[in-house]
Amino acid sequence: MSKRDDLIAKYADDLRTKCKIEPDMDLLKKVTIGCGPAIYNADSSTVAASQPAELDTVKTNFLMKKLGLPDGPALMDGINAAIETYGKSERNKHRAVFYYLLVKQFGKEAVYG
Repeated sequence: MSKRDDLIAKYADDLRTKCKIEPDMDLLKKVTIGCGPAIYNADSSTVAASQPAELDTVKTNFLMKKLGLPDGPALMDGINAAIETYGKSERNKHRAVFYYLLVKQFGKEAVYG
């Protein structure tokens, strides 16, 4: 298996064990590929959910630019819901898993279609 395949398997395990969600593997693979080289870097492969600047970046660069969602309070509500789903106490929130949760929550699977 490739390094990316190993990471996708790890992300699927996170969704099953930490988020209690059975992942759509095709969508998870597409979201992971969409993250690009960020998944291979220790710092950029995770989302620092306790840092407001990081969450603002997720909102602007992912939710608004990538998914095409309009700015508004619903975006931060969605981010906070993803944090709750992943678990507030979970330090390492993998970016691909976090983005997967947001895609599902906002019903934007078609972006990766």
